Amino acid sequence: MYPSLAPLIFFSIAAAFTPGPNNIIGSYSGFNFGIKKSLPLILGVTFGYTALIILSAAGLNVIFNTYPILKTVIKVLGSFFLIYLAYKISFQNQIKKKKIKNPVTFYETFAFQFVNPKGVFAAITSISLFVELGSNYLFHSLIVIIVSFCCAITSITSWCLLGKFLKHFSENKKFIQVFNYTMSFSLIVCVILIYLKI
Repeated sequence: MYPSLAPLIFFSIAAAFTPGPNNIIGSYSGFNFGIKKSLPLILGVTFGYTALIILSAAGLNVIFNTYPILKTVIKVLGSFFLIYLAYKISFQNQIKKKKIKNPVTFYETFAFQFVNPKGVFAAITSISLFVELGSNYLFHSLIVIIVSFCCAITSITSWCLLGKFLKHFSENKKFIQVFNYTMSFSLIVCVILIYLKI
């Protein structure tokens, strides 16, 4: 029996569903490309975050505690990637009039999980709080991995569906442009909040 299941579920839901880089990009993708074309993003986030949880259970949290500079490296790399995405989202309509392509792929989204400050710190916190050292370590780790996987796929899919739902309200090009600018601005806000430690 796993005694901390309820707190783990509540923590994982809060970590997964609250606004953050993955969810903002998910809304943007669902809005502009629909669910089918957002599948690489959904799978990238889900499996990338799950891999991060597995690595944390394997000792990544110990490495972070031993080398705190790694947290700064992740902040910087994650920030550059988010600023790059914000640029692509904002200006893609203005760079030639060709068919818009989804700016993120499975591999990019998967790799981003390892430099996404919100995701990295959530993964480390999950393992630190909900995995008991000792004979139950493997069992507790497995529970955290399963719950995290379920929350990750449900969250990113929900945010993509939200984006697709919003698309039904307008086919107006101006509205779409404003939506994309809003998503781009939201990513920049995420970067600012990372450095303010909010």
